[in-house]
Amino acid sequence: MTIPDRIPTYRIAGLLFCLSLTVPVQAQRAPQPSTEKAHAQISRTGFGVPHIRAEDERGLGYGVGYAYGQDNLCLLANEIVTVNGERSRYFGPEEKTRDGRANLTSDQFFNWLNTPQAVSGFWQAQPPQIRQLLEGYAAGFNRALSETPAGEGTGACLQAAWLRPVTPQDLVKLTRRLQVEGGLGQFAETLVGAKPPGRSSTKLAANSSQLALAAERMQQFAQDRGSNAVAIGRDRSFNGRGMLLANPHFPWNGGLRFYQMHLTIPGRLDVMGAALPGLPVINIGFSQHLAWTHTVDTSRHFTLYRLTLDPKDPTRYLFDGQSRALKKQTVTTQVRDKDGQLSSVSRVIYSSGFGPIVQWPGKLDWDARHAYSLRDANLDNDRTLQQWYAMDSATSLEAFEASLKKIQGIPWVNTLVADDQGQTLYMNYSVVPNVDHKKLAACGISSSNPRFTVLDGSRSGCTWANDNTAAQPGIFPVSALPSLARTDYVQNSNDSAWMTNPAHPLTGFSPLISLDGQPLGARMRFAVERLVKLNQDGKVSVSDLQHMVMDNRVYLAESGGLLDDLLRFCSAEPGAHTDALKGVCVSLGQWDRTANLDAGLGFVHFQNVVQAVRDLPGVWRIAFDPRNPLHTPRGLALDRPEVIQALRTAMLA
Repeated sequence: MTIPDRIPTYRIAGLLFCLSLTVPVQAQRAPQPSTEKAHAQISRTGFGVPHIRAEDERGLGYGVGYAYGQDNLCLLANEIVTVNGERSRYFGPEEKTRDGRANLTSDQFFNWLNTPQAVSGFWQAQPPQIRQLLEGYAAGFNRALSETPAGEGTGACLQAAWLRPVTPQDLVKLTRRLQVEGGLGQFAETLVGAKPPGRSSTKLAANSSQLALAAERMQQFAQDRGSNAVAIGRDRSFNGRGMLLANPHFPWNGGLRFYQMHLTIPGRLDVMGAALPGLPVINIGFSQHLAWTHTVDTSRHFTLYRLTLDPKDPTRYLFDGQSRALKKQTVTTQVRDKDGQLSSVSRVIYSSGFGPIVQWPGKLDWDARHAYSLRDANLDNDRTLQQWYAMDSATSLEAFEASLKKIQGIPWVNTLVADDQGQTLYMNYSVVPNVDHKKLAACGISSSNPRFTVLDGSRSGCTWANDNTAAQPGIFPVSALPSLARTDYVQNSNDSAWMTNPAHPLTGFSPLISLDGQPLGARMRFAVERLVKLNQDGKVSVSDLQHMVMDNRVYLAESGGLLDDLLRFCSAEPGAHTDALKGVCVSLGQWDRTANLDAGLGFVHFQNVVQAVRDLPGVWRIAFDPRNPLHTPRGLALDRPEVIQALRTAMLA
């Protein structure tokens, strides 16, 4: 988007709501009545986008909650059931969440995560403005709930037993769920399924199908939660000002679907963009002078610790030679059976001083010798809402960056920003465990999964380092994290920080922060290649950025050269398979190399074949070269029999 001088007001519709309600103030232990009132004005423009104006944070949150309740009442209420661990009570234990997780597993995980103590601690850590936003949001949503008629659409759930007014604490639980999406949230099955070896137990454990789903979710996390982002500076911009392409890949439904809105507190805040359900702040957006977005980073936001168990008892572990007992926490879930009767199911969750025990047969085994404990840095991060609100309020790039340096509340994403002076900035100021090269070499334990960092849990010298300049104990300070300011461009498509701008490689960071010298994703290579071409043709325009997303060209089929190689394979394939492969080869030859709706079966066949062979050793004609990362690997090694056989098998399938 180009950054306007001011937010446009020329399409504001005539419908205006003036909202006023007594809002309860949340005390430390329980809500107490208050005479304070919240006021907000909501005007809606095209596609129903709400423009919310208030005099203070309480009123602003009130307007956000009311507008969101009007548009997404049942969606948010359903998510509240999830983060309160009540799905088994209302929907049954065997039913599934939106992401395919068994309700009972989900409930046990959230009952462990969102204990009253954890929620209270998060609430107490919030400054007054954030508490007021959350209090206002809950009150506004509840007013929308009271005014919504039963029926189709927004009011379809009004007769449901699980629908109830929300509290600020419910919104805290939603925030805590979001924070662990990049860590513990991917390990729910392994956490609730962990149990000591050799102990008879009637408690439910995660079964193989649940673990298979967990592995798939983990593999797809960056793709499903990923994004593309390009920030153009004055050297490349058609008008000398900043431009930002924000292309988030978050889901189009469920608890992580973005919601567009415009928030204003006169003289203090004027920001438009998108927010996740239950959040009274903009996550990605623009203001008068700035535009910013996020992409899921490649940093590690958790580590595993391999515990050395006490030979006398597998529920005790050795730490600096001393035997310590694992902490036992019983979580109890209300479960509704097929006859509608409620019963209680209890589960013991085990934890070490690092974090909960996770058990994944064949990967993270709990046997007589070892168990694995997971420490998630974002469990101690209570600054995310403060961080986004500070970003929303910033009036300059300098103030924007300063807020990230001071608060350091971003959980697991990169941040890219452009301003109206033509400056661009990339930052990965997220929450990363403080494990440097030296500690990793001394304490690291090899793992079958390259995404897991496993440390020795028997020595205090292997705990995360503390730096008093970091926002919380055990994480890297901002000074150790990657950033890059440019006036040409910065970009990220879920690769490491290394090639944010190839003219200035970012290297030398802890492997937990960013890896260099590694193959790049196709989306990143496409973005840089397109930017190089645009630079040769002239300055970058708004339509140029739009076409990067909307022209639906398939990079691997074009610049990657893979389609031409597949067609060469088709023309050279021996006669024994000619008839069997004819349909696939014809469809590939007729394909126009786009992902348009009318692209035809050639597009489908191309995806399936490339997916089947891309990770085969030796598949590339030109292997990856860290000295030429933007153009390697490329081409298929059609002179290698094993590659020919793999292609034949994939195409026959």
